Amino acid sequence: MLDRLQPNPGSTHRRKRVGRGPGSGHRKTSGRGMKGQGKRSPGRETPRYFEGGQMPLVRRLPKRGFHPLSREAVEIVNVGSLASFEAGSRIDAQALFASGLVRGSGAPIKLLGDGEAPKGVTVVVQRASESARRKIEAAGGAVEIVA
Repeated sequence: MLDRLQPNPGSTHRRKRVGRGPGSGHRKTSGRGMKGQGKRSPGRETPRYFEGGQMPLVRRLPKRGFHPLSREAVEIVNVGSLASFEAGSRIDAQALFASGLVRGSGAPIKLLGDGEAPKGVTVVVQRASESARRKIEAAGGAVEIVA
């Protein structure tokens, strides 16, 4: 059985022997056409966005907004989204990840004060807004800031 295996007809091709003169079947330009960049020695080592010398699209479009280099990405959790946790529970990064409120990218977690705070929970995060801290403490809970 294995000795009779062979590729499907038309699926394999002979290797193109270029640069071997007119007798090779590729004539004088070896399948590279006439003049131009593709004929020159290194071939097509142009960037992906290169448009033949025309001003590339990425340079024609305007840049919008301010993109600070020192920006640090944080994961946002609102106080109102903690309502699924039971009263008296301790909410840390693992609990937030398990409930699907953060992605677990390793970025610092910041607690914001949008929504109603659940009763008596302890929230352990890297950052918290003042309004979030007030709402959690007013509901009988605590906010712990860890580094």
